[in-house]
Amino acid sequence: MNTFSNSTKSLSESVRHMVDEADQFLQVAAESGDAKFDSVRGKFVDQVRRMRANLDDLESETVHQARRAARKADHAVHAHPYQAIGIAAAVGLLIGLLSSRR
Repeated sequence: MNTFSNSTKSLSESVRHMVDEADQFLQVAAESGDAKFDSVRGKFVDQVRRMRANLDDLESETVHQARRAARKADHAVHAHPYQAIGIAAAVGLLIGLLSSRR
């Protein structure tokens, strides 16, 4: 669960960094005063804003789903502790067998 959260956070930070760099590029290009670029810049600014909003929505939805999955797993373990122990032992045994073959 923690690995999933770290991966999601890393992906989110990478995309956010890319959007920030695109925004800085737009600011530098706007200062240059290139007329050709000004016509396209408005559309690109709107796309960057939508991308940021979508990224924020995706990030909050991913966090919500991860928390919901953790709550369900916690509930299942509390509801059926012996089955959870048995499943965990079986998975551990399987991983041990597969890793010892290498």
